[in-house]
Amino acid sequence: MRRFLILICLLPLPLRAEWHAHGGWEVCACKGHLLRSFPLDPDAAHAGNGRKYARDREIDVKHVRLELDPDFDHRFLSGKATLTFAPIAKPLTEVRLDAVDLAVSAVESSAAMKDWDVGKTAITLTFTQPIAPGTETTVTVTYTAEPEDGWFFRTEAMGYPKGDDHFWTQGEPERHRHWFPGYDYPNERFTSEVICRVPKGMTVLSNGRLVEEGVVGDKTLFHWKQEEEHVNYLISVVGGHFKKLEAKHGDLPLAFLTPPSEFAVAENSFRDTAAILAFFEEETGVKYPWAKYYSVCVADFIAGGMENTSVTTLTTGTLFSSESENLRTSHRLDAHEAAHQWFGNLITCKDWSHLWLNEGFATYYTHLYDGKKSGEDEMRYQLLGDLRQIVSNPDEKPIVWRGYEDPMEQFDYRAYPKGSWVLHMLRSQLGPDLFRAAIKTYLERHRNTVATTHDLAAIFEEVSGRSWDEFFDQWVFHGGEPQLKIDYAWDESRAQAKLTVRQTQKVSEAVMLFDFPLPVRFIDEEGKRHDFTVRIHETTEDFYFSLPKKAKIVRIDPELTVLAGIDFTPANPLLHAQLEDPDDTIGRLLGAAALGGRKDQDSLDRLGKLLKGDPFHGVRIEAARALTKTQTREAFEMLASSVDQSDARVREEVVAGLTKFYSQSAYATLHEQVTKEKNPDILADALAALGKYPNEEVRPLLLASLDRGSFRNRVASAAIQALRLSPDPSLAHPLRDHLAANASKYPTYDYGRALDVLAAVSKEADDATREETRIFLLAQLEDPREGLRGAAIGALGTLGDPRSIGVLRTFAESGESDRPEAKAAVEAIRKLNAEKPQAAEVGDLRREVLDLQSELKTLRDSLDTLKKQTDATLKSVTPTAPKGG
Repeated sequence: MRRFLILICLLPLPLRAEWHAHGGWEVCACKGHLLRSFPLDPDAAHAGNGRKYARDREIDVKHVRLELDPDFDHRFLSGKATLTFAPIAKPLTEVRLDAVDLAVSAVESSAAMKDWDVGKTAITLTFTQPIAPGTETTVTVTYTAEPEDGWFFRTEAMGYPKGDDHFWTQGEPERHRHWFPGYDYPNERFTSEVICRVPKGMTVLSNGRLVEEGVVGDKTLFHWKQEEEHVNYLISVVGGHFKKLEAKHGDLPLAFLTPPSEFAVAENSFRDTAAILAFFEEETGVKYPWAKYYSVCVADFIAGGMENTSVTTLTTGTLFSSESENLRTSHRLDAHEAAHQWFGNLITCKDWSHLWLNEGFATYYTHLYDGKKSGEDEMRYQLLGDLRQIVSNPDEKPIVWRGYEDPMEQFDYRAYPKGSWVLHMLRSQLGPDLFRAAIKTYLERHRNTVATTHDLAAIFEEVSGRSWDEFFDQWVFHGGEPQLKIDYAWDESRAQAKLTVRQTQKVSEAVMLFDFPLPVRFIDEEGKRHDFTVRIHETTEDFYFSLPKKAKIVRIDPELTVLAGIDFTPANPLLHAQLEDPDDTIGRLLGAAALGGRKDQDSLDRLGKLLKGDPFHGVRIEAARALTKTQTREAFEMLASSVDQSDARVREEVVAGLTKFYSQSAYATLHEQVTKEKNPDILADALAALGKYPNEEVRPLLLASLDRGSFRNRVASAAIQALRLSPDPSLAHPLRDHLAANASKYPTYDYGRALDVLAAVSKEADDATREETRIFLLAQLEDPREGLRGAAIGALGTLGDPRSIGVLRTFAESGESDRPEAKAAVEAIRKLNAEKPQAAEVGDLRREVLDLQSELKTLRDSLDTLKKQTDATLKSVTPTAPKGG
């Protein structure tokens, strides 16, 4: 961007005016080409005010048929896409299909065609005669592709385990256009089918029912049909070598597949699926709507999971061994993706601004399943974690936001936990039964359609008889959340409790002064509860409560029903009583958090008691965090004495707390934990922290741990990260040799992080060692895995060797600045330049200006050519004035 701005500033004024007059261009600096900038988003035409709206539906797509032949050796795809559609409201002579970088060899149509044209982001079909509204037309596009997005190969040649070759697709939000032409936007539904041929011994999964499987030459053909309508991004094709577990939920076929090398632990991640589906059917009142439910794990997936219709894709990262005890579970990911089969698939958001209708529901129904599986306290604990994340975020964008440039901007906390909390507040205000009735009506009313937030709100109004305009206005269509400062006082003469509530959030056009019900609970000395609900709607308000006796405990929003940041720390007698309330798990947890940082012995003793004896793991975890925050010798000793926790979740937090201390006592405790801990995740945490200690035995221990086997090599990865804490150049050779010999044992992400540690360790080594590391990192730039190439580029920046600047510029100036590799190269160059003396930077700037002058000449020539072309076009369309009188 900097180079581009300099280039424009160097233009002479007439050319600068010409540039602005033509609306700007993209400059490909690496080749000097001048390209007219076409938006990748076809909906930009609707966004003259900078906001995004749903695309116009000129056609109704009826059916999509894909015939596919993937080439694993060359990571190449041959395809034939057949679309059946009909114009909706007006005759059409032109239809545009989303398609990026497809090599089209033929287009056939049931209607006579005048022409077809393949652009960078679309195929435009022009028909001889207008197609009348309602007239079904079939178009078949034959093409090849080497997809850079949407379709991903994972093969042995790319560094993945032998025998695990496979591919997978990912459509959300709008990625399928990279491997087949179609209508790639969520406001259009259609049926689909996939015919895919793969080498014998492989399998293919897709949406719907398997209607045919047979041998064709040296390949096996799989034919899947999705007979209920869904949207484009939910199409899925996964093929390759997999092993399968099978089960049933009633008559519904269930399956869980993994690459063969991962299959030994597959059962751990499949154990909840049937129970999840049964719970969602009961909770929604709507039966599972598709022909099957399969989940398939794939290598280096770009997310945790993807809810493709009837066949979810999961990352292999969700798989876990039994050694991790209860630290790892797949049930929340499993529940989230399964919930989408109703919310997101059966009903889909009309456009990306309403994404929370997909993701908020899936997140909330995961919490509801947690309540079913593990109890209400676990559900509230998960909701509390979400609440803390939300209210600590200063972002003021609303949930429904049309100001995004890229749909991926919508996939953040607003759609997921905040959307979930909106639903939780609705359920809390209506009660579970009325909420279920509203959701059942919503699913049945809008089944097999697309929906907006207004559709959902209308259902809640219909079912409850209440107006929800203000609710959705402040929580969904405006941003932020209420931040409350609350003070409590007791007036003995009047037998009245007083609460002063202040809304302290900054009120603006983006964030409202909120109006909402706030539950309050007083518990007296006899244990009697006195519950009230007050309306919060002013900046500052006083509330008075007549009570028979002075309160022993004061709780604000005790059932956790309001999305708000609440600053309320009761006096010690009230707080201590709250810590002892056996019926208020969240109250005890919040009480433990309030003691964090207090150094008095009484507070420490109370935290120690909670850590060792509270029945709920979340309270014990919070006590460990509070002791860690205190950072005193006494707090350390309490943590160290609790390292034998039987619940691995609590033990992990205790060890994590110990790593935040620096002392020889902490070192001794962590070293002992490394020798006796059996859980590889907790062992890894302890091991990673030892790197900051100068003790002689640390380096040999870390090097020995490189060969300590563990699931996904987690222990070795932790040892490598520990080496970074006190970089020792003498370790560069053994670490590099280890990485060269054991690359296949590490997940791509962990291996990439290890490369960066190698660079950090080598940075202060002698020239020969540093050059050997540089050559090793340069070799990684040829790895087929984009993620690993990006990590290697980043490591070159960490190494700090200016001899890498030319290679890095090759990536930074590739003309594809949005690619991860280009971004990594720009950051690496920034690191290198930050370490140069000023004179060197001046030299670089001089060279950059020379480069820009060359580019300026190219730009000038291109503009001159464009002007001539434009003049010629204008002459050809301007009528010639008749001669004579």
